Amino acid sequence: MDKQDWQKKGTGHRGRLRDRFLESGIDGLGNIEILELLLSFGTPRSDCKEAASELLKKYGSFSKVLDAPGHSLLKIKGIGPKNSFALQFIQAVASHYLKDRIRGKRYLHSSKEVADYLIHSMRGLKIEVLTVLFLDSSHAIIDSEIVAEGTLNVNTIYPREIIKRAMDYHAAALILAHNHPSGSLIPSTQDIKLTKTLFLLCTCMQIQLLDHLIIGDGTYSFADEGLMGSIREKCQKTLSLLASP
Repeated sequence: MDKQDWQKKGTGHRGRLRDRFLESGIDGLGNIEILELLLSFGTPRSDCKEAASELLKKYGSFSKVLDAPGHSLLKIKGIGPKNSFALQFIQAVASHYLKDRIRGKRYLHSSKEVADYLIHSMRGLKIEVLTVLFLDSSHAIIDSEIVAEGTLNVNTIYPREIIKRAMDYHAAALILAHNHPSGSLIPSTQDIKLTKTLFLLCTCMQIQLLDHLIIGDGTYSFADEGLMGSIREKCQKTLSLLASP
């Protein structure tokens, strides 16, 4: 088979994959086929099936392929700068879509969508990051920002910067979220201490700290597990002592 016939065969194969997607949606395709189509956006004249298979073999899952850094992708046979870019771009588009989808929605009514966004944006990260969701007085989400990276504790977080950003957004409430690269969902002593410190400062500034979420192999909510209630009680006792003559 000459090159022209080979390209026609590849084009026909990708056309059938696109038709199957249009007919049955993403569930009509396997992970290798999804990756094959994504790679073909970068190199439309190349056969991407073998490269897609190699990606899944190396990284173990579809999500880990999309989370892989560009320099690592380029080590896979058949992956060049163009289709590496296609994978990184689609991952960034997905994150942007999920973030945009939660803006303006009330947190309590959209907690699953918030979790979807946080899991996607923090999954696979090798370092800890702290994200803050800024909410208005009706607990609708104004925006979210990564405010710290690295080892997260009371010594590395700058509460005044978080409060300043909250004031810039005219936020009435906040939600903290950070990841555990290990996958563990157990809050550390530092996680709890950090939450207490920020809760106390937010209360002084008449801003509510509604929850602290840990993203790992799933999600852990301080509010759902009763930790926020305990922290609230302790902080109120501290404030009462400070207010007493």
